[in-house]
This record gives sequence, structure tokens and C-alpha cells, in this order.
Amino acid sequence: MEIVNSAKEMQRLSEGYRLRGKEIGFVPTMGYLHEGHLSLVRQAKRDNDVVFVSIFVNPLQFAPNEDYESYPRDIERDERLLKDEGVDVLFYPTVEDMYPDGFQTYVEVQNLTKVLEGKSRPTHFRGVTTVVLKLFNITKPHRAYFGKKDAQQLIVIRRMVHDLNLDVEIVGMPIVRESDGLAMSSRNKYLNKEEREQAVCLYRALERAEELIGSGVLDADRIKREMESVIKGYPLAEVDYISVNRISDLEELKTVEKGNTLVSLAVRIGKTRLIDNMWF
Repeated sequence: MEIVNSAKEMQRLSEGYRLRGKEIGFVPTMGYLHEGHLSLVRQAKRDNDVVFVSIFVNPLQFAPNEDYESYPRDIERDERLLKDEGVDVLFYPTVEDMYPDGFQTYVEVQNLTKVLEGKSRPTHFRGVTTVVLKLFNITKPHRAYFGKKDAQQLIVIRRMVHDLNLDVEIVGMPIVRESDGLAMSSRNKYLNKEEREQAVCLYRALERAEELIGSGVLDADRIKREMESVIKGYPLAEVDYISVNRISDLEELKTVEKGNTLVSLAVRIGKTRLIDNMWF
């Protein structure tokens, strides 16, 4: 596995693979890898000739009161995992290389970023779309892989790619869960034993939504009330939001639209904020 730190070197490498007719799969990450990330890598290997993975904890997507400095990092472990998966190139840039002195250009998707995570984290998606566009320009992939756990991020990136005519296919991959249903996340590391046990409330609430929709209950307010009732059974959990939205435009729904509905939630367990969702 080749490790590249320079954006210009990464661009040259990408161009060389393309000139040789190789199809490039790309998995952008912030590191501290888990099975969710590795499932993206494996799919990228199945679909492409070569696979690039980036590790970059992007300061632009963290607000001043968020966990940029404490975000979990373990680059040596990440390198071992990626080598074991047969990744061809790891792109591991510095903040100075991605955002040199004088940097002042940003990418922003409008309406899709005003709801859900965007309401709680108003600067977050400008940081996401800016860094993802830069990474696409640097790695020049044919396909890029994102997990559905960050549902709004996936929808926003698809919109950016469509609106800016980017020549990359966005592949959304299923959420990978622990045995008790908790969605895998690098931030799960923050949970102590009791918090980890109670964090399953997000999945239990989504299971309740799935039961209701499966039995024909399509009223969004009732679904949200019953999900909140599930979470209230866990004393360490505090709801940030529960929402039922149309997948295509993230418009809040009063009635579930089968085949085009996202049920999502954000919950604080102690000091840790977790998100999860189901796509219907």
C-alpha cells in the first residue's frame, strides 16, 4: 500500500492510473476505522481496479464547541487495517496541505443542509461539501463510497455531484451495526459501559418505527411520538431530534411515502451525540 501525504502527488498518481485505463474507487474517511468503513473498502475493491482511501479529520466540519481536537485517531492501526484489505493507496494529507494560508473558497448546498443535522450544526455541511469536492479533485475517482448512517451527508453529496456535473458515481452502502443494533461509529468510543448499554435506544426506536410502518401506520407524528416514548425508557438518553423526511428533498413529511422516506434521529447519551436512521 502506497501512502501519499501531498495533494499534488496524489493528483499525479490518480492521473497515471486513469491514463492506464484503471477504474478508481475512493473511500473518504476521518480515520479510526471500523467495520462500517471496511465494508465500503470491500465494495470498492469489488467494483474497481484500484482503491484509494483518504484519512483526514476535517476541521471545517466541526463547530468551535465540537470534538475536533478529541476526535479519535489511530493512524498506525488504520494503516494496518487498510493493508490487510488490500487498499492500493492511502491519502493522508495535513491540514496545511488541504487548507493552505489564504484559503477562502467554499462549496455550499442550500436547502438540503438547513434541516436535521444542519439545524443542529449550521456550519457542518459547508465543511463536508468543501472537503469532499477537494478530495474528488485530488483523487479523481470513478466511484466514491459513503455509508447510509450519515444519511443527510450522502443525500447532500449526491446533490452536489449532480448540480456541479461531477464525473463520479456516488455509491451508498448499508449501515453496519453491532450485534445489539447500535450503528457503528468512531464516536462510540466515547461511551462508558452504562452509556454503551443505553445507546441501543436509537436502534430500538427505529425498530418501533419499522414495526408501525410495516403494520400500515403512516402518520409521521404518531411514529415520532412512539419513537420518543421508546427513548424515554433510557434515563441517560436525551433526544435532539426525531424526524420523518422525504429522501429526495428532505422535506418534512406528515405521511410516510413508501419508497421515499427517511426516518432519522439524533440522541445524546451522556456527553456523546449519536445519529441513526432507516430508509423506507
